[in-house]
Amino acid sequence: MSQAPPTPSSPEPSLDSTVGPSVEGSGEMSHREILEALSGLLLAMFVAMLSSTVVTNALPRIVADLHGSQTGYTWVVVATMLAMTATTPIWGKLSDLFSKKLLVQLALVIYIVGSLIAAFAPNMEVLIGARAVQGLGVGGLTALVQVVIATMISPRERGRYSGYLGAVFALATVSGPLIGGVIVDSALGWRGCFFVGLPIAVAAFFLLQKTLHLPVVKRPVHIDYLGATLLVGGVSTLLVWVSLAGNQFAWASSTTAVLVGAGVAMLVAAVYVEARVAVEPVIPLRLFRDRTTTLATIASVMIGVAMFGSTVYLSQYFQTARGMSPTEAGLMSIAMVGGLFVSSLVSGRIISDTGVWKRWLVGGMLLVVVGLGLLGTIDETTSLVMIGGFMAILGIGLGATMQNLVLSVQNNVTLADMGAASSVVAFFRSLGGSIGVSALGALLSHQVAAQVTEGYVAAQRPPTFSADSHAVPDVVTLPGWEQSIWEHAFGSSFGHLFVVATPFALVALLCVLLIREVPLRTSNLEAEAEASPEVAAELHRAIVRKVRT
Repeated sequence: MSQAPPTPSSPEPSLDSTVGPSVEGSGEMSHREILEALSGLLLAMFVAMLSSTVVTNALPRIVADLHGSQTGYTWVVVATMLAMTATTPIWGKLSDLFSKKLLVQLALVIYIVGSLIAAFAPNMEVLIGARAVQGLGVGGLTALVQVVIATMISPRERGRYSGYLGAVFALATVSGPLIGGVIVDSALGWRGCFFVGLPIAVAAFFLLQKTLHLPVVKRPVHIDYLGATLLVGGVSTLLVWVSLAGNQFAWASSTTAVLVGAGVAMLVAAVYVEARVAVEPVIPLRLFRDRTTTLATIASVMIGVAMFGSTVYLSQYFQTARGMSPTEAGLMSIAMVGGLFVSSLVSGRIISDTGVWKRWLVGGMLLVVVGLGLLGTIDETTSLVMIGGFMAILGIGLGATMQNLVLSVQNNVTLADMGAASSVVAFFRSLGGSIGVSALGALLSHQVAAQVTEGYVAAQRPPTFSADSHAVPDVVTLPGWEQSIWEHAFGSSFGHLFVVATPFALVALLCVLLIREVPLRTSNLEAEAEASPEVAAELHRAIVRKVRT
């Protein structure tokens, strides 16, 4: 299963075989070769992003059709994010041990299986489980695409190609809600949203087989199953507590004590295992000795809370507070994603040309803070033009921040740790997103339920539908007087979510300000030379041999 590393007695390798394949990337690929290899990766990333965005505008209809609650709405999103969060560092570690191409293809297969289960889900419970399976695949795609790109392309040139990633992200985010909205309003219904990504996933699988060719370095494998299990268990337990407390049981209760105690205990045990027990830890704690990695990780958590925790509910705002159809709600998302698209492409291109990146992080985070603060002022009567402007500001800030935050970390680590470091940043961003979606979803559920109850009491009329106090009806089908109650409840509650999310963005801004800017490497080989005197010496000898021949 494993192969011992070459010994000093091995035949003398050439420059290409010594410095290139041994670290899975020589940095000598032409622009055309890189684009060919990127084609399948970008399709895979498109599938990963589409899995979240295409279902966004379908969620209100799904919850109404399957008789779900606001908590169920939250967990359809959280299940995917949690599975993605928990497995992202595992995928990253596996990429340091096994063939990256096979891992990406495996992630695509898992995604396809989860999508098929979700498409035929008879109830909310099965749907949430299927979304968790999807999340396993999405976690792999999210982590591995970044790792493969980092392997093939030097940090200085990576901004150029990160622009393509940003464009794909923007395309999936723009087209996903639109496609999902059109599908939901068509004869296919919401189940069609889970079929739409399947042809793209299959195409990505075979395109990767044809175009992606990376050398594989095999070494003894030690998968940290115990650390991964404790990590998943701890995060899951705490998110279950945040989602259900206040609805299913009191915040101050014995159930709360059990869940919080169990969650914290598992996370503490996970830290101990990662630091003292694991041979190949899922999250190498030594990475946090680097100031940039530590600050970028904290910033990623805060961005996850602020971004995912607030924006995931925008589609619900447009459909429940403004009475829009899924298609119309999808059109409203163009404002934010258009800004993200332009910002990502422009910042990536300029960073590659200049090698200067910190100013883009700082400027982007400032715009994120401003955008969230402005969105905190909205209610059910706010002008849609103003809301579109607020969303555009937020999108521009996110476009200049997300990919470049990963870039700052990748520029500071060796190729041997590239997979783990990239996935750690993605892991903590997803973790923040899971916490944000779960916590803000619980807050939204509580506020909407309270205001709806007050609305019915003021109207002195009972609900026209039979459901529990936390169920979410299809608002557009309600009588006019009842529709107004729900629209006001959602409209006034959504603004509060953005207000709560803003301080987290401020913490991320502070972390970005403290990151020390390091010139971007012009070659991946520099990472190995900096990391090891032996590698540097071998690199020098190989270059001399190459010149002599």
